Amino acid sequence: MKFIIADDHPLFRGALRQALTQKSRKADIVEAGDFDTVKKLILEAGDIDLLLLDLTMPGVSGLSGLVTLKAIQPALPIMIVSATDDPATIRRALELGASGFISKSASMETINKAVSAVLAGDIWAPQEIDLGSEPDPEISDLISRIRTLTPQQTRVLSMLAEGLLNKQIAYELSVSEATIKAHVSAVLQKLGVDSRTQAVIRLSKIGSDSFQALS
Repeated sequence: MKFIIADDHPLFRGALRQALTQKSRKADIVEAGDFDTVKKLILEAGDIDLLLLDLTMPGVSGLSGLVTLKAIQPALPIMIVSATDDPATIRRALELGASGFISKSASMETINKAVSAVLAGDIWAPQEIDLGSEPDPEISDLISRIRTLTPQQTRVLSMLAEGLLNKQIAYELSVSEATIKAHVSAVLQKLGVDSRTQAVIRLSKIGSDSFQALS
């Protein structure tokens, strides 16, 4: 099986590597310490069985990273592994397409059980935490709107957030600039905003720091 461990702390990557190889599970494990490396790996590494993703690392903070990676590889199972493990963050991660959520304080046994469950096609969340329902109507509306975007539209939105121009996005995605303009228009309409800047601001609201403030 092929796994990517994405975390900027080498010691924790080692702990996850140990968990993944328990129970004689044969694993090809690739590690990444920053978000740009993660994006490169999922584009180039071929079939990946599971990505274990920290919410905060160089190049990204919060659930916007999850949104970006799901747009690049919609079928890729992604399990969030984070110290930010409040009910709101867990619930929102699952709503945005994560296949599971593990707290960094979880035991090796729990991590291994979670990985096995996700590999079997299940969704994993800490059983002892009541996830409740979304209390903030703005965030609820935002998540619903993001989920209406196609993978390509979501990639365009993520690239807008990186400050890329239409011409640069067109080059990266190997399409025409006119196609990108159409995608941008669709993104603005679906997010209910009038400008690229407003779209980026809306996307930034799914950062973990913003979630903490809104919760």
